[in-house]
Amino acid sequence: MDKSKKMAELEAVLFAMGTSIEREKLAAALELSTEEVTGLLLELQKEYAKKKHGISLIELSGSWQMCTKKEMYPALIRVAKTPKKQALTEVLLETLSIVAYKQPITRTEIEAIRGVSCSHAINKLVEYGLICELGRLDLPGRPLVFGTTEDFLRNFGISSLDELPAIEEDKVERFKHEAEEEIPKTNVDSEGQQNPEDLQ
Repeated sequence: MDKSKKMAELEAVLFAMGTSIEREKLAAALELSTEEVTGLLLELQKEYAKKKHGISLIELSGSWQMCTKKEMYPALIRVAKTPKKQALTEVLLETLSIVAYKQPITRTEIEAIRGVSCSHAINKLVEYGLICELGRLDLPGRPLVFGTTEDFLRNFGISSLDELPAIEEDKVERFKHEAEEEIPKTNVDSEGQQNPEDLQ
């Protein structure tokens, strides 16, 4: 028996399952006798008992399970209380893509590409810290311009905007076409024009 390999396999199985596993099942999974797997379990339990580890190995009526040590609970509670990141919907991803590739860009320019109002999407992306206001243009109404943030780079695993993949221009047209299909038919008046108030 390659002891180090079997110890690693045992550790992997216990970690992956996350629940208590009967000794017999562990022995079958590792293709060992119950006596051999018991020896490995006790050795692993002894190793985890050391202060350098944050987890422990416990026995529950013949079954074994990995669990966190009680002294680690404060850290776990802090993590549990951390707000979860919101998932990006297709609309948010499309809006974010436009900002990423066309920045600095105004709300009006984003809406011209998507073909619908983007107020909600832009506000959400700002809330999530993925885009931010870069300033105002020296034009009538002094429109805000938007760009991506450092959090955007971190979340997408790139170090600079130069690492963004090349985008085909026809995809921009596809974004606009798909966005137009999102508009409910009730937003179209008798002349076939979209009602701007319904798009807010």
